[in-house]
Amino acid sequence: MGDIMRFYKGCCAIITGASSGLGTEFAKQLAPLASTLVLAARRTERLDALKAELEARHPALKVYPCSVDLADEAARVAFAAWLTERNISPDLLINNAGLGDHGDFAGGDWTRLRAMLDVNITALTRLTYLLLPALRRSSRATILNVSSVASFFPLPNAAVYAATKAYVTSLSEALAIELYPHGISVTALCPGPIPTEFFSVAERQDGSSPHLKSLTAFTVTPAKAVRAGLCAAARGRERIVPGALVATAVAVALLIPLVITRRILRTACQ
Repeated sequence: MGDIMRFYKGCCAIITGASSGLGTEFAKQLAPLASTLVLAARRTERLDALKAELEARHPALKVYPCSVDLADEAARVAFAAWLTERNISPDLLINNAGLGDHGDFAGGDWTRLRAMLDVNITALTRLTYLLLPALRRSSRATILNVSSVASFFPLPNAAVYAATKAYVTSLSEALAIELYPHGISVTALCPGPIPTEFFSVAERQDGSSPHLKSLTAFTVTPAKAVRAGLCAAARGRERIVPGALVATAVAVALLIPLVITRRILRTACQ
C-alpha cells in the first residue's frame, strides 16, 4: 500500500467534514504526502487545532481551514468562490461530510431529516458540480465519496440515511463511467460500522437507536477505512468496502433475493 499512496505526493486535496472522524483521519494520512490541504467543516476551533497539528508535524504542508455549513446553498457557492480567489485548484476532492439518524421514520424530527438530505445528497452533489471544472485541469483528478454499506440495502430504522447513501453510491458509479474519458476517477468508499462520534450524533435521545457495541464484529478502525479508501481511489477503483469480514458479508447478502431480504428485515424489526 505504501507504493500506491505515492499517487498523492504533492497533491492538493479538499476534505469536507474534516473536523472529526474520518475527515480528520483523511487529513492526517494525506498530510505527509500532500502539498496543500483544504479542511472544510463547521467547527472552526477544531479546524484551527488540526491545522496547527498538521503544519507542526509537516512544515512543508500548507493547510487552509475553512468554516462552512455545507447544508446551506449560499455557503457552498461562497466556498467554491473562496477557493477560486486563492487560486486553489484541487487534484483530490473527498466528499466526507455526512449526517446520520437512527430510529423509526415516523418518530424522526423533520429538521434533522432535512439536514441529512441537504448534507448527504445536495451538498455532495453541488460541491462536486462546482469543483468539477477545476478538477478537469488536474492530470490526476480524483473524487472520493464517503458512502456506506447501508447504501446496498433498505434499512428500517435508518431509512432516510440508507437512502441518502444509496444515492451517493449510485451517483459515484455513474460519474465514474461518465468522467472516465476525461481522466477523472470516482470512488465510493462504503464502510460498515466505524467507532467515531458519528454514531453518538446519530442516536436519538429516546434510546431507540442501535448501539455500536452490537456490531463489534463488523467494525473497522477509522485508520483502516481511510487507508482502504485512499488506496482504492489511487487505483481508480469505483467502489471499496473496507474490512474483509464486512466485504464478504455484503457480497453474500447481495446474493440473497430482495423478497427474502425483506422478510429477514421484517423479522429483525419485530
